[in-house]
Amino acid sequence: MRRPRGEPGPRAPRPTEGATCAGPGESCFPSDGPLVCALEQERRLRLPPKPPPPLQPLLRGGQGLEAALSCPRFLRYPRQHLISSLAEARPEELTPHVMVLLAQHLARHRLREPQLLEAIAHFLVVQETQLSSKVVQKLVLPFGRLNYLPLEQQFMPCLERILAREAGVAPLATVNILMSLCQLRCLPFRALHFVFSPGFINYISGTPHALIVRRYLSLLDTAVELELPGYRGPRLPRRQQVPIFPQPLITDRARCKYSHKDIVAEGLRQLLGEEKYRQDLTVPPGYCTDFLLCVSSSGAVLPVRTQDPFLPYPPRSCPQGQAASSATTRDPAQRVVLVLRERWHFCRDGRVLLGSRALRERHLGLMGYQLLPLPFEELESQRGLPQLKSYLRQKLQALGLRWGPEGG
Repeated sequence: MRRPRGEPGPRAPRPTEGATCAGPGESCFPSDGPLVCALEQERRLRLPPKPPPPLQPLLRGGQGLEAALSCPRFLRYPRQHLISSLAEARPEELTPHVMVLLAQHLARHRLREPQLLEAIAHFLVVQETQLSSKVVQKLVLPFGRLNYLPLEQQFMPCLERILAREAGVAPLATVNILMSLCQLRCLPFRALHFVFSPGFINYISGTPHALIVRRYLSLLDTAVELELPGYRGPRLPRRQQVPIFPQPLITDRARCKYSHKDIVAEGLRQLLGEEKYRQDLTVPPGYCTDFLLCVSSSGAVLPVRTQDPFLPYPPRSCPQGQAASSATTRDPAQRVVLVLRERWHFCRDGRVLLGSRALRERHLGLMGYQLLPLPFEELESQRGLPQLKSYLRQKLQALGLRWGPEGG
């Protein structure tokens, strides 16, 4: 049928916006349609993967050091890169900001790298007059945490001068510096006189950080009691003392699923019985113990409920002439503390305990507790509970301990 002259014919359908036309005589499909998407996905799968972008050249000197330490993924950068960047840096590039970043990096990742730590100590000595105690507390932090006393001869004299100059300006920073030195067993008497003075204690009592400062002062007072017999200055009043570490540390609670504590507890329960050990018991002046046993003079493991699990604090001392006579009147039971030494209790890639762990073990030993360390390598090598029980039995028997019908 002919169409009338002048009447327009039917228009060809226009492709929608974004449609894909393959060519004349072929249909057009929307670019976001399922068929086109499927074909595009198949095409991409057949293409070879894109090569990774070329690595940017590492900066050197102070810029390279700061760039590496400012990166969120610190451990991407090997220690050797940090050491070489530090060695190539010009003196003016080593600012307090860069050195604080380095100190925080070492402390956070438990990196006990002597070259880097010595560089921080040297920087602190050279820049002594330019540094405030708030900066110094951050620079000193890795030394206490990593249990590292630098070889720099002026390290301690420099800190003593800074403490004398800044103690009244920044009390919390002063106590933080002393905490790091406490872990290194290097407490200066003059600074202790200041922080134990009534004026300082009254001042911090009204600050927002009062509780944490009192906890630190309690630990410092314990160190004075146990490690500094020659100290004759003021002490923290008894009414101001608080428990030091009344519960497991934050790192242990955060990594509890990786800890061996639960399986060791079950091994002790099956081996000794629940009544012959205590778990997570806090002993005066406030140290939380992993596991504690009471042992008679003959080596028998005693039920804890029949004994006072705490040794007296401060430790009792008696003249040498009275030692023999008092031995018959004092409590003959020993207190044995099983100490879990987990992987994160050590500096990375080494066998040096972190400062806080070494301090706790040192103080528990000075208070009279007998320590039985359980290293993570030995615990990880045990395959299953029966093997762990055999391991614990050997450890306890090596100390001369007995239990069961024949052991009490």
